[in-house]
Amino acid sequence: KTILLTQVLPFPPDRGPKVKTWNVIKYLCQQHEVTLVSFIRGDQSQEVERLRQVCSRVETVPMERNLALDGTAFLRSLATGQPWMMTRDDRRNMRQLVDRLAAETRFELAHADQLNMAQYALRIRGAKQVLDAHNALWQLYQRLAATLPAGPKRWVLERDWRLLRQYEGDICRKFDAVTVVSEEDRQALSEAMGANCPATVIPITVDLDEFPPIERGVDANHIISVGTMYWPPNVDGMLWFLQEIYPLIRQQMPGVAFDIVGARPPEEIAAYDRREIGVHVHGYVADPTPLLQNAGVMVVPLRAGSGMRVKILNAMAQGLPIVTTSIGCEGIEVVHDQHLKIADTPSEFAAAVLECLQNPHEAKRLGEAGRQLIAERYDYRTACRPLDAIYSANSGKSAAIS
Repeated sequence: KTILLTQVLPFPPDRGPKVKTWNVIKYLCQQHEVTLVSFIRGDQSQEVERLRQVCSRVETVPMERNLALDGTAFLRSLATGQPWMMTRDDRRNMRQLVDRLAAETRFELAHADQLNMAQYALRIRGAKQVLDAHNALWQLYQRLAATLPAGPKRWVLERDWRLLRQYEGDICRKFDAVTVVSEEDRQALSEAMGANCPATVIPITVDLDEFPPIERGVDANHIISVGTMYWPPNVDGMLWFLQEIYPLIRQQMPGVAFDIVGARPPEEIAAYDRREIGVHVHGYVADPTPLLQNAGVMVVPLRAGSGMRVKILNAMAQGLPIVTTSIGCEGIEVVHDQHLKIADTPSEFAAAVLECLQNPHEAKRLGEAGRQLIAERYDYRTACRPLDAIYSANSGKSAAIS
């Protein structure tokens, strides 16, 4: 019996962390009896019912966030020296639910999905404890802080990434097994531990059945970006693209159009929604297929991040040509000019986008090579197999998982 704890309900798989966890759940539930415990936001009853078709049991706890709660969590962080990102998700009702379930059921394995949920998995006594780190969170916030101007927001992030580095190192020592999505993240966690982190690298995966190739039109010539627009690294990258890269592209192709797809775009992004410059800020789009069919290239202009970008895996599975940064494709075994194009300066990025837009045959070649890579290395049926060894290994605290 396994208890799997998630910070976000992993259905529908409409953004990165949810895609990753959804595929892990599908894989594990083929062989194990999984109780899913998750925070939820608002009415997610339909999504819970869908998960109950896969998992043995699903239990949820409402998660509310507001300025008052965030402020209280920050004061607790100041008082305890714990990272604010962790005190913010430390909720009494979740602790109570986990304790009750542990008293009712003898779980052989406690699986924490993301660092935020590690504090709850450690409450499951006698179980083998596995942390699925997703990424090295301290490194993500270190990189994000470096993109910000001096001020209160940067001070908070600078403080938190240093606390997170200590916290992640301590947590990794407490768990029986740790998984990461890339070798770069394993090295970052080794730095946090001050020793070699014996984590297993299991990449984020894709279900190719859920991502058939996009049939792009012969005259597909739009630039497109897809990603949640309330996630700070996405906002930073999009502003960088709009301010420093897009004008260079417009100089060469004055009639180019740019579709920005992603939930909750902030005002600073929405302000670019102007027909005269060809920018269309769509917000959340339930089915972006028509927009993808008209895309000559997808851009992922990230300057901060950690782990792997699911949006790139999904786009490659769909056969879309991609231009991104070195950080954007970090952790994915891609080769520049073979599977996608990598550019880290505005001029290089603009040139790569223009090449895809002006040379449809090159764009098609990149898309086909990207999908082939996904089929060979990142389909969940193959890439999740290392979980079998982790689940079956005897930790010494509990019997082997059956």
